[in-house]
Amino acid sequence: MRSSALRVLITCRELARRGGTQLYTRDLAEVLRGMGHSPVVFSPRLGEVGEELRGRGVAVIDSLDRLGEPPDVIHGQHHLEAMTAMLRFPTVPALFVCHGWLPWEEAPPRFPSLLFYVAVDSLRRDRLVLEHGVSESRVAVIPNFVDLDRFRPRPPLPPRPRRAVLLSNQAAAHTFLPVVERVCAEAGMELSVAGFAAGRPVARPEELLASADLVFARGRTALEAMAVGAAVILCDVEGCGPLVDSGNFAALRDLNFGMGALTPPVDPERLRVEIARYDPEETARVRDRVRREAGRTEAVARLVDLYRELVDAAPGLAGEEYAAECLEAASRYVDWIGPRLEAVAARLAAAGAGLAAAEARLEDTAAALNALERSPFSRLRKRRLGLRPLVAAWRALKGVKGLLL
Repeated sequence: MRSSALRVLITCRELARRGGTQLYTRDLAEVLRGMGHSPVVFSPRLGEVGEELRGRGVAVIDSLDRLGEPPDVIHGQHHLEAMTAMLRFPTVPALFVCHGWLPWEEAPPRFPSLLFYVAVDSLRRDRLVLEHGVSESRVAVIPNFVDLDRFRPRPPLPPRPRRAVLLSNQAAAHTFLPVVERVCAEAGMELSVAGFAAGRPVARPEELLASADLVFARGRTALEAMAVGAAVILCDVEGCGPLVDSGNFAALRDLNFGMGALTPPVDPERLRVEIARYDPEETARVRDRVRREAGRTEAVARLVDLYRELVDAAPGLAGEEYAAECLEAASRYVDWIGPRLEAVAARLAAAGAGLAAAEARLEDTAAALNALERSPFSRLRKRRLGLRPLVAAWRALKGVKGLLL
């Protein structure tokens, strides 16, 4: 079994937009296929990233009914989608990867076939172990990785940063974008902004990052910017962190360059201090370290080793006692998820009520404007406005007449 190819079912909540887990899924599937395995990505909501995967020869499905053969192993991501796959294939061993600290979608499922858990940093490991009672012996930390072929080194940095990039799906006028814009303007840097909230999603971030001397980003995007050779200041809607250097790199990577490394709010004075630490030589050392340690091939190879260990344990997932255990776990799962679905339904109902109230106010306003439009006052005002050009022309003629006299 150690040398054979594996059929790996990868779950993902959606493949419509370019978020962190979506691009992680894309890179994972591409590397698995390049290693000779057969990845299949299951997501009930397909889109741009799904099409990109299919264009690269990776099977993508939006229903498990379309899966011709059961997988050898399930690589679970996102709670509902992972549980959907495990309930469909209860005798297939599975692992679950936790990518987030706050979202309930990242809460780890519990099921007899789920034998191992992976966290992308120490904060997510703490969520698995401290909040959800997963045994520490069943958790491994495998940090995020970079496609080093896609994110190639840029030319050497200038002595002072001239071009900055803010790459975040949360950057907008109503969040933290104005602060970054003001600080960059003060520093004499041209700023480019990309991301969904700004209305500028980017399909090829490697090209945008290659044009930047300084990048404001977090998480996976920050790591990609480091691989290119740009200086990186950790910054996003949760707050701001330090400029990454060789001294703080290890500690920040252990936090996935993400939420645990950011202090709210995005503070202009903090950003000014970190911009002043810009150092091309130090940035080059960070780039070289990322390119040595954070390649995607090595990370996926570690995952494949875990897959094989799970497959070796698969014969134990059988028998009447095991089937009863699965039914009991499914019952507990329904009991667990019920209140959460009710809470989501309540929020949707509240949002619907708020939308209906706003629509009613708009209708009232439109009716009031229509009534005002038909009123005698409005008709008189229109006649006066219509006479204004004639009055202006008469005054102009009087002025000319006065000059002639």
